Amino acid sequence: MNHPKASPFARIEQEVGLSKITVEYSRPSAKGRTLFGNQPNGAPGLVPYGRIWRVGANESTKITFSTNVIIGDNSLEKGTYALYAFPYENKWEIVFHKNLTHWGDGRKNYDPNEDALRIALLPTEVKDFQESFLISFDDIDHNGTLMNWNWGTTQISIPIHFDTKAIMKVQIADKLSNAPSAQTYYEIARYYQEQNIHTNEAKEYVERAIELGGDTYYFHRVRSLILADLKMFDEAITAAKISMKLAEKEGKDEFVRLNQDNIAHWKALSIIKK
Repeated sequence: MNHPKASPFARIEQEVGLSKITVEYSRPSAKGRTLFGNQPNGAPGLVPYGRIWRVGANESTKITFSTNVIIGDNSLEKGTYALYAFPYENKWEIVFHKNLTHWGDGRKNYDPNEDALRIALLPTEVKDFQESFLISFDDIDHNGTLMNWNWGTTQISIPIHFDTKAIMKVQIADKLSNAPSAQTYYEIARYYQEQNIHTNEAKEYVERAIELGGDTYYFHRVRSLILADLKMFDEAITAAKISMKLAEKEGKDEFVRLNQDNIAHWKALSIIKK
């Protein structure tokens, strides 16, 4: 029979820049039990200190990285790993393990020589009680995220980073060598502006996009932001006014407001500059 599980399965996918993280795990619940360390009477809790834990329940937790990744300060090749942890009172050891065949924590068969990476992290005590074990991602940008484990009042935060700039550099070179369109030039310019890199090149690319693709509110908006980054505030205001007028025609109220806010800000900066 297919019984409902006390620790139901969960799958989470998180995009980070041009990479993807996938985690598959089961979510046990606290149910009033002592989770980590010892119970008040000295008996071991659900996850005793110093013992391997499968980071969840049932079969071992699996994590997959679509591209090469940096965990803390350590490089890890793309692929799928079993996630294990060795909790202690004042630190946790987090393991990315190459052997995916163990059921659960593989306590009897676990071999540290098969670890791909082991790092030490400090646990944090949080105020809000998490009843069912939760893996989540926070502080996400183009280049990284924090993977958080929460159970009871304990939180572990694992910094994860990707070299998105290197991935984009290869992609940009490929796109520019294959009959780039107005959209290609715009997307490169927007990426450079968002990352605050290659600002002069970004200006050239967005102007090329306008030359090839004509006037659009989003082409001119990105151009205005790039000009402001170059401290060319009067020119930025002019570009923002064009973007605002085009956005009004298309009923893009959000972009009208964004341009209005930028114009007011850049007018103040222009006065200071003069």
